[in-house]
Amino acid sequence: MQNAAAVRVEGLVKRFGAKTAVNDLHLTVAAGSVTCVLGPNGAGKTTTIETCEGYLRPDAGTVRVLGLDPVRDAEALHPRIGVMLQSGGVYPGVRAVEMLRHTASLHAHPLDVDALVERLGLGSCGRTPYRRLSGGQQRRLALAMAVVGRPELVFLDEPTAGLDPQARRATWELVRRLRQDGVTVVLSTHHMEEAEELSDHVAIVDGGRVIAEGSPEQLCRGGAENSLRFTGQPALDLESLLKALPDDCAAVEATPGSYRLTGTIDPQLLATVTAWCAQHGVMPDRITVERLTLEDVFLELTGRELRG
Repeated sequence: MQNAAAVRVEGLVKRFGAKTAVNDLHLTVAAGSVTCVLGPNGAGKTTTIETCEGYLRPDAGTVRVLGLDPVRDAEALHPRIGVMLQSGGVYPGVRAVEMLRHTASLHAHPLDVDALVERLGLGSCGRTPYRRLSGGQQRRLALAMAVVGRPELVFLDEPTAGLDPQARRATWELVRRLRQDGVTVVLSTHHMEEAEELSDHVAIVDGGRVIAEGSPEQLCRGGAENSLRFTGQPALDLESLLKALPDDCAAVEATPGSYRLTGTIDPQLLATVTAWCAQHGVMPDRITVERLTLEDVFLELTGRELRG
């Protein structure tokens, strides 16, 4: 992955009347990465993305996309980016593949339309007018239109909303292929599994600011403690066990014979626990390691479910 920034947002402020939707937001998207922007309703993520796309003008701060101002340099920028809108952007009466071919014709070196239609399963609805497509078919067409021009950077807004599991997996594979080809992807999604599967970097937005960011692994390590559980004979000497463990660990017997350890759960700690059990003649019936998911971290940070 390249180190250059495909998107750089510094001190972004955007107001709508008396309401401040984005307040001193900073975000950097590395070139060639998949970056996921998460946030609940009213967090400011959609406003931030639409500002990067050039649909909104900042009230303060700077936004640079591929080194250009999305508003001032729109004419130069638009051929280099792809935008997948959450809805709209297609003539209601146009046939699906007809619209895709038209979009491809606007670019100098588009992807093969027939191959893209097959990859996204649009062949069965290719002659269907847009207004008669299902929600999932409309999402797949919007995705195809966003990537058919071979953009350097693509913004994907809820790309798998309304898709069945098979179509969702096909979309994931397309996103992975884009990254392999060096395309930068900025993704917003309701699906935490999707963010964990696809993202190199996640930015969680709330209150108009980025409140946490990092790789999915970094964020999951940085939230509430992970835990290791094992079962064995009741009333083990936990004081002796804790002496063998790192200082940041805690241990409790939640129920008779059921033990829970919290702290930095890594291979070394697991080896220490099993060694202690062996030294004290303890045969654990079951050892499980529980780690935070991205959804756990999101809810811990924002205090509410992701709703869009």
